[in-house]
Amino acid sequence: MSIFDIFDRINKNKAPEPSGPVEFIIAGLGNPGAQYENTRHNAGYMAVDTLAEKYDLSIKKLKFKSLTADCVIGGKRCHVMKPTTFMNNSGEAVVEAMNFYKIPAENVIICYDDISLEPGNIRIRRKGSDGGHNGIKSIIYLTGSQDFPRVKIGVGAKPSKDYDLAAWVLGNFPKEDIPKMHEAADNACQAVELIVKGETDKAMNLFN
Repeated sequence: MSIFDIFDRINKNKAPEPSGPVEFIIAGLGNPGAQYENTRHNAGYMAVDTLAEKYDLSIKKLKFKSLTADCVIGGKRCHVMKPTTFMNNSGEAVVEAMNFYKIPAENVIICYDDISLEPGNIRIRRKGSDGGHNGIKSIIYLTGSQDFPRVKIGVGAKPSKDYDLAAWVLGNFPKEDIPKMHEAADNACQAVELIVKGETDKAMNLFN
């Protein structure tokens, strides 16, 4: 086999290069920096990183106050984002991308942590309020819409009512929860793919 045959075989197995207009934005929320890497608040980052592995993406291009990459899911070009604004200002990044690509809220999928769900569980919603989540609050405030689908990723509730919420979400997962979070990230990716393909009901039936 010649070197040209090898390159031809490699190229045939590569994912198609994204072309045409961006139709969906997929944003995983979290905080940038190694110190936050395995914290509960970075569950959204984890989901997007898992998506990157699946689609052989390098989410490194700095754009819209985010680390970004494009991929094709179900024939649709998607702009994948990890906002670097820190959680409470996530809306700054998302609204910039929405305005640039002229994407409606219905085509903006947000993945993020949820303390009301047990670790490993996920829940899909078509739209809704911020539920006390500062990242979602920022997105709603700056986009002026609640109509974006979201994939909530369970990280578990605080151990007690008086436990500091910031300390909890910025804390690391215990060892026993790590496999559950890997499974949750995989399921979140499946849910995102179904939403992009217009099968939100199927995603909700599978994972809610």
